[in-house]
Amino acid sequence: MTRSVKTPCIGVCSTVFGDEVCRGCKRFQNEVIDWNGYEDSQKTAVLTRLESLKTQIMESKISIVNKKLLQNQLDTLDIKYAIDDNPFCWVFDLLRQASQSIDSLQDFGIVLQDGVENNLFELKKVIENELFSLSEAHFQRYFKIEKHYRA
Repeated sequence: MTRSVKTPCIGVCSTVFGDEVCRGCKRFQNEVIDWNGYEDSQKTAVLTRLESLKTQIMESKISIVNKKLLQNQLDTLDIKYAIDDNPFCWVFDLLRQASQSIDSLQDFGIVLQDGVENNLFELKKVIENELFSLSEAHFQRYFKIEKHYRA
């Protein structure tokens, strides 16, 4: 099955305000601007990076105890998620889309790790901030070209 290579844009772009990393989708400014000109392999590389960062964050916050229940609940509630992504990314998408309308992650076959914020709306903000911080750090470490001038 071929992975769909569509934009991860969620319609909340901050690169138009000068951010180097979009606060919405967490792509780098150049990736947002150049997306439509990218080859599928370039798009897939960006999506893979974002999936890896989301998975890293979610693995530290939750455990998926019933993947089938999670998938059934997402489908029942019409939560958009990428079937080919790691299931931890499905939970990321669930919180992004429905953190204020669901009562318990246990209804989705998910348990929170000890010490993790119990308020799902607050948890959503925590994971969004962590993803933004990791994306920014990744950009600074691997992509930002510093210009050093000598007098």
